[in-house]
Amino acid sequence: MTTLPVALDAFGPAALAAVVVAVYLVVGEPVVGHVLHRRFEGRLRTDAGARRSFYRRLLVLEWGLAVVAFVVWLASPGVDAAAVGLVWPREWPGPGTAVVVVVVLLLVVASTRQLRAGALLEATRPTRRPGEGRHAEPPGQSTLALLPRTEGERRLFTLVGVTAGVCEEWLYRGFFLAVVAAMAGGPPAWVLVVVAAVAFGLAHAYQGRAGIVLTGVLGGVMALIYVDTGSLLLPVLLHAVIDLRFLLVPASALPVSVHERGEVPGG
Repeated sequence: MTTLPVALDAFGPAALAAVVVAVYLVVGEPVVGHVLHRRFEGRLRTDAGARRSFYRRLLVLEWGLAVVAFVVWLASPGVDAAAVGLVWPREWPGPGTAVVVVVVLLLVVASTRQLRAGALLEATRPTRRPGEGRHAEPPGQSTLALLPRTEGERRLFTLVGVTAGVCEEWLYRGFFLAVVAAMAGGPPAWVLVVVAAVAFGLAHAYQGRAGIVLTGVLGGVMALIYVDTGSLLLPVLLHAVIDLRFLLVPASALPVSVHERGEVPGG
């Protein structure tokens, strides 16, 4: 079980900065994410390097924010490494948490097989004209648009997946829950799990309602593992695996824009 601070005074002179970062994660990140993804989708129609550029921007933003939170933590004299999950697991997940983790892993495996099967089926269909079928940019499918198509994109996407596992778990589980616990005076573990789920779901608002629910559930599972083991290690590993599973989807089955196919609109 993790040991979280029970008073904001534990952050000492960094208390205000800690609260500001925590508020940004809940309020600012959904807005920034929405704006960045809309701009990305707009560029994708005309710029073959839009996806690689977006991956690089994600890497800079996530590591930058993670470093800011890390510096704030370093300036917090009453918050030790155990209070933010930067320790080895003190114990394995309890039976209830273990069952949840197994179910999530089975769902991940099942969804990966479904993605691969759907991709292979899509790949057998005849090529359509630009603007039709799998060669059109599906409206509203932000996650699908983010998946890599080329070898260069796949390498960058691998870095993005690992970065998400490390940085987002540090931000939304380790740092964020420490601040929430301090502000709320040491709430029950289930409250922290719910808060973490809501915050993480909102951060993925650009994916629509279904995306908010799905990522919210996953965020809650990560938080459950974290508070049960007292360490960010298992959440980081599980998070990275969940994100990197998209590399198993054949690039040939993913929808591409007209520009990516090397065709001129209207030509």
